[in-house]
Amino acid sequence: MDKIKRIFTLNALLVIMGQAFAQGPNDSGTYYQQADGKSGKELKTAMAEIIRPHKQLGYDDLWEAFRSTDKRADGKVWDMYSGATSYTFVSKGSNYKEEGDCYNREHSMPKSWFDDEYPMYTDLVHLIPADGYVNGRRSNYPFGENEGERYKSEGDFSKLGKSTVSGYDGVVFEPNDEYKGDFARIYFYMATCYEDNISSWTIIEKNGNQDNVHKEEYDVFAGNAYPAYTQWTLNLLLRWADEDPVSQKEIDRNNAVYDIQGNRNPYVDYPGLEEYVWGDKQDLTFSYEDEPTGISIVVPAKEISVVDVYTIAGIKVRSGVNKAKATEGLDKGIYIIGDKKYVVK
Repeated sequence: MDKIKRIFTLNALLVIMGQAFAQGPNDSGTYYQQADGKSGKELKTAMAEIIRPHKQLGYDDLWEAFRSTDKRADGKVWDMYSGATSYTFVSKGSNYKEEGDCYNREHSMPKSWFDDEYPMYTDLVHLIPADGYVNGRRSNYPFGENEGERYKSEGDFSKLGKSTVSGYDGVVFEPNDEYKGDFARIYFYMATCYEDNISSWTIIEKNGNQDNVHKEEYDVFAGNAYPAYTQWTLNLLLRWADEDPVSQKEIDRNNAVYDIQGNRNPYVDYPGLEEYVWGDKQDLTFSYEDEPTGISIVVPAKEISVVDVYTIAGIKVRSGVNKAKATEGLDKGIYIIGDKKYVVK
């Protein structure tokens, strides 16, 4: 009997030690432990229970929060709607007449969709600083892809026009390729964190004093907690997340949001997690200690100093140049340098 007790005690100790040393990605520790072993719809609900409790910010708090969450390496505001801005941080908004006049607080998921309700209204995960004029042109249109026949921001950085995505032919706003995955992961977060709310959300377009509520089959929301989004929307978001993987910018922002608001975006911490909730891997279970995608990060033994430079379309414009001077003299645009994307403004 004493031997059995000793074995039981040893096993219990090993479990406790394993839990103590187990760590999730990006210094998240045991934050996601409650989601262990879940998959598909159950995984989404488990994540919702983890990330839903968070500090509710005041709307004016966002100006200060952006200084931590959206600061570029040069200290300026990281604008995801315009590639031509270089804003210094401010403590209140101002008026605009054209692109480049000022930035404001953008609900990347338009606030009218959830009727201006809290805590969604000030959830820092989906609120970003964005050029005021471009933000105004975006209005409350869904994200999508288009030819930009209604509007293009400077350098065609973002566009507004009729959807070219199968399943929806309304007007959509298309962000730059560099940030499509960012916004997709934000939308996955919103559907997860607010799965108790999202079934009642709709896109409302105001026509005079009448609210015209669209609930067609191609609308953004499915009217339920899961899958939450209509099929065309899910197809688009899953593709964007795949084509624009998690960047260091997103990781840094996720950590900064956690410091301020007290919750995280699991779709940033676990690249590809969306496939386990909505995609082709719903039969696989989640482990918070592992990257669910099986993606491994290879760290080079030494810093690469000589690189090739490509446009975002894959056209080589420079070969074998010094990495530190690779962007010098380039026209405005997005370039692939080594294994990273750079925006020349």
